[in-house]
Amino acid sequence: MHRVAPGSQAEQVGRLLIAAVLVVFAPLLPFGNYLIYPFMILGTWFHEMGHGLTAIIFGYDFERLIIYSTGSGVAESSMPADASRFSRAMIAAGGPLGPSFIGSALILASAKTRLWRPALITLSLIITISTVIWVRSSTGWIVLPAIAVGLALLAWKASAGWVRFTLQFLGMLAALSMFMSWDYLFMEQANIGGQLILSDTGAIEANLLLPHWFWALALIAAATLMIGTSLRYALREDGSGIGWR
Repeated sequence: MHRVAPGSQAEQVGRLLIAAVLVVFAPLLPFGNYLIYPFMILGTWFHEMGHGLTAIIFGYDFERLIIYSTGSGVAESSMPADASRFSRAMIAAGGPLGPSFIGSALILASAKTRLWRPALITLSLIITISTVIWVRSSTGWIVLPAIAVGLALLAWKASAGWVRFTLQFLGMLAALSMFMSWDYLFMEQANIGGQLILSDTGAIEANLLLPHWFWALALIAAATLMIGTSLRYALREDGSGIGWR
């Protein structure tokens, strides 16, 4: 029987496929929704931080981030009434694209041995800092610090193989989160926290014209490009020969 060499491209592809399968199919397993719940909250954090950090990039204030127990969330930013339509549209786009950007970065980090543990520690610190500064909901206060502690412990204690797989799993989780909620992208309005508000693509439509479904397709194309580029780079690396021990 042919054996896959440790650290080979075939092993890397296999690990990424395992990560993708876990992300997509875990909710279908018995108690799968409970197992995936912390990662669903993390996916919401990726999305809402994308909105908030984009607002900061455009010079506006990121006020607070609320994550509901259902897994939905909202990022609230303050901006002047005369804020440009372009900046409003980009802030709306930052939510869907944020997870893909973070996922691509984690997948790229998984290709370099020296980045594995620092990447997990950095993500743990960002989650912790964002929770203190912006998160304003009990679900976020409970789940996000627990995730941050778990990532820090993994970076400190886990074997190199498990650290790498964690990076790849989180990268795939972030990268696929947009596609797992693709129906939201094609909604003009959505019910968030009991309120009917414009969806992200609906907000882009309101500011840049063209129908929301056009912007949904444009966001999917951009995310696919980011994820595909990061995967091609990661899979070109020869690997380090480090196993799961």
